[in-house]
Amino acid sequence: MSDFTTSQSLEIILDSIADGVFTVDPQWRITSFNRAAESILGIPREEAVGVPCCEVFRSSICESQCALKETLDTGKSIINKTIYVINVMGERIPISISTAILKDKEGRMIGGVETFRDLSQVEELRKELSQKYSFSDIIGRSASMRKIFDILPQIAQSDATVLLLGESGTGKELFARAIHQLSSRHKKNFVTVNCGALPDTLLESELFGYMAGAFTDAKRDKQGRFSLAHQGTMFLDEIGDISPAMQTRLLRVLQEKTIEPLGSSKTVHVDVRVIAATNKDLNQEVKEGNFREDLFYRINVIRIVIPPLRERKEDLPLLIQHFMSKYNRLHNKNISSVSDSVLAALMSHGYPGNVRELENILEHAAVLCSGGMIEMSHLPSPFNAEASSHAVEGGKSLTLKELEALHIKRSIQQHHGNRTAAAKALGIHPSTLFRKIHALGIELPEHDGRFRK
Repeated sequence: MSDFTTSQSLEIILDSIADGVFTVDPQWRITSFNRAAESILGIPREEAVGVPCCEVFRSSICESQCALKETLDTGKSIINKTIYVINVMGERIPISISTAILKDKEGRMIGGVETFRDLSQVEELRKELSQKYSFSDIIGRSASMRKIFDILPQIAQSDATVLLLGESGTGKELFARAIHQLSSRHKKNFVTVNCGALPDTLLESELFGYMAGAFTDAKRDKQGRFSLAHQGTMFLDEIGDISPAMQTRLLRVLQEKTIEPLGSSKTVHVDVRVIAATNKDLNQEVKEGNFREDLFYRINVIRIVIPPLRERKEDLPLLIQHFMSKYNRLHNKNISSVSDSVLAALMSHGYPGNVRELENILEHAAVLCSGGMIEMSHLPSPFNAEASSHAVEGGKSLTLKELEALHIKRSIQQHHGNRTAAAKALGIHPSTLFRKIHALGIELPEHDGRFRK
């Protein structure tokens, strides 16, 4: 076969491939450029061939972590690394790249080849999924979170007082804001007060306001937070920390819908929807005499218990993607993924600080990450060591697949072998669960929980 025919056949083969493909010589000049590469990048072949690849293939890693250069320097191929590339229209396109060395018959290096796959449709599907499993800035696909999402609109449409219960860092204020935004009061103010951060005297003046001359430094009238929240929503965070005296005053406001500013003898009517939150067990606080029973019943009309992150690990991938997107914008980064070892470490961590802790970990990693993927070296040092010690089962380090298998087995056990219920709790379709069970070699219990007596 002649060189012309061989070259022509190779061009036909390359053009039949759906992925973009280009090759370079040792001087980094493009020597071939297939049809899919033209389509993805919007650059004609005749304009690409002979040009340095960095002038054509403008990616998020060209300057600092060129994958093809790494392959030519080390001799090791790179497989399916996710990055971003800028097309001729200036649009940012997510792609997956793979690289390899080109050698002649004698085994001498004559250049390199890079293939890339357009992930735009995958990215769109991911965004749709994120929207499906998000509520404002609240992210979750777990069964416990979907139950809350399902009832949130109905709760928002009422004016009933809501009590949000959950550990610190679970995002209670986000839920309060979501309720306000979904309510008929959304055009009015959403006012927040951290009750645990202020002593009684300051908290009283913040909530109810004061008149000029009410005390030494009161030079002019000040409107209280309840007045600012008129016809809107008041969020009373850490309500379990307020004193008995303040509990009495707050109870009166909730019962009579009126306030009395300090230094005034007149009552002021306020139309406010109250959402309260605490990380304390108010039932126990009532039993111990630390919290008024009548106030507890007044705020405990609708109760929402926000699960800690350790109980909804299936939400981690969505949360990780959400925070990566956030810090890409804030820190002008192009991070598109985390390594398998990082995901395994994040899945193994206990998160005493809940979602807030995860966000801090990922911001730390985003600041240190200069490429497209977060690696273990980018995680905070104490977390890195602690996560490694947790990523074991029976003394053996767990791979990502082993962690996934362990998570699925635990869910099936929690639902007494009922695969349909386990799939619902995991946020996946039963058929997807069955495929994962088969692929991961998970042994199922003899009895199916659907037929428990």
